[in-house]
Amino acid sequence: MEQVPTQPTAQPPENVRLGILSMLLAMVLMTIMNALAKILAERYSLGEVTFFRNLFALLPAVAMVVAGGGRRCLHTDHWQGHLWRAVVGLASMVLLFWAYHLMPLANAVAISYSAPLFLTALSVPLLGERVGPFRWGAVVVGFAGVLIMVQPGPDMVDRGALVALTAAVCYALAMIAMRQLGRTEKPVTTVFYFTVISTLLSALALPFGWTTPDGWSLVLMAAMGIAGGGAQYFSTRAYSLARAVVVGPFSYASLIYATILGWLVWGDVPAPHVMIGAAVVIGSGLLILYRETRRAAAPRPEADLCPKQQPTAPARTA
Repeated sequence: MEQVPTQPTAQPPENVRLGILSMLLAMVLMTIMNALAKILAERYSLGEVTFFRNLFALLPAVAMVVAGGGRRCLHTDHWQGHLWRAVVGLASMVLLFWAYHLMPLANAVAISYSAPLFLTALSVPLLGERVGPFRWGAVVVGFAGVLIMVQPGPDMVDRGALVALTAAVCYALAMIAMRQLGRTEKPVTTVFYFTVISTLLSALALPFGWTTPDGWSLVLMAAMGIAGGGAQYFSTRAYSLARAVVVGPFSYASLIYATILGWLVWGDVPAPHVMIGAAVVIGSGLLILYRETRRAAAPRPEADLCPKQQPTAPARTA
């Protein structure tokens, strides 16, 4: 974490309205990406879908680099950290796409919201952070919400829920890697190298499940990748325009979007227990976000995309 400068520095005024709009747009794009991944996974292998998601996401990633200042945003001395962040982030992406294939879109999105809970729990052994009774209480309540959603019983949890939970764990590990990288790296640097490395890694799976996409499928794959990269761009932009405690809660709008889209496209209506559990998980996530923001007490990043990374609420960026 950056030290607070001893001399006051000029900070651009906070643009709350534009920050919120940027986050809402990011969640729209993310929901579109998730829906397209669910559609494409019915015809193509998960490896191929993941590859094209990352390949076409390079376009927004390059745009982020240009907007953030060009080559100065690409310097890094932490290749191992970027590689590890890409590995666990890619694992989360593949598992989440698989969960979308196995269960209704809104259900998978709701379960994925447990990632901040795993992040808080894992930050103790992996980052050496101190978690007080308030945040541990929020974690316990949040996991109760997860149990409400997955409803483990005599037959245990269904495969889709297990896959979605594993994706959430992997995403929490990716967020921990991002926290470690954030001590020295810029947000746009992390996003760019994640996209590049993930594209190369996912290409390794292509020989084992390649199906040549037709023209329309290629258009959908391009839209999926651009939407995913665009979601990363606008969520990053949102946190540069306003404080995390302001824009972070709007990341949960993706559940509303996913519910509406799942109903329109697949006729899926989340069961009441899923929505109740999601409300509990979201509530606990908001408490953790509030506590994290107060604990960090760090200066707000500048509007430029290239400043050092600050603690933010984990938003889905699959």
